[in-house]
Amino acid sequence: MTNTTDDSDLVLLLRRHRVQVTAQRLAIMRAVSSRPHATADELADDVRAVIGSISRQAVYDTLGLLVDKHLVRRIQPPGSAARFEDRVDDNHHHLICRTCGSTVDIDCAVGAVPCLTAHDDHGFEIDEAEVVYWGRCPACRAATPEPASQRPASERPASERHMSERLAHAKEQQ
Repeated sequence: MTNTTDDSDLVLLLRRHRVQVTAQRLAIMRAVSSRPHATADELADDVRAVIGSISRQAVYDTLGLLVDKHLVRRIQPPGSAARFEDRVDDNHHHLICRTCGSTVDIDCAVGAVPCLTAHDDHGFEIDEAEVVYWGRCPACRAATPEPASQRPASERPASERHMSERLAHAKEQQ
């Protein structure tokens, strides 16, 4: 599903996947479509703002059903709550800001991608590779300078360098 918010399309989609149509399920699907990469709690807040009352358990149960039916994709980056999106018909990846957690879709790499071909498949039939890119988004980079520990050693004050870096730098200066 690619960001479809028309209820008639959602109804047909649910029925095609043999999922009973309810107001709560439609509201959750609309919320996932309008807010990609949201957590279940964020989606629950969005749904409550539209239809009033819905239990957290109903949101989790519905998301589980939609994931099982391949209508919604669940991603769980390390150190993060599970996130949900409706972009399920392709193999894409994610770019996540280490500072604020902002998540964006990244289309699959094209051309030579040796890291996506396993050296030894151990007898598995590999049908998907999951790649997560990490970095800092433009807003976080603008708000806070890069930590000194992530700058090249030559750009850091000597007091912040590791001993081996200080020795290497001293040799370069000679």
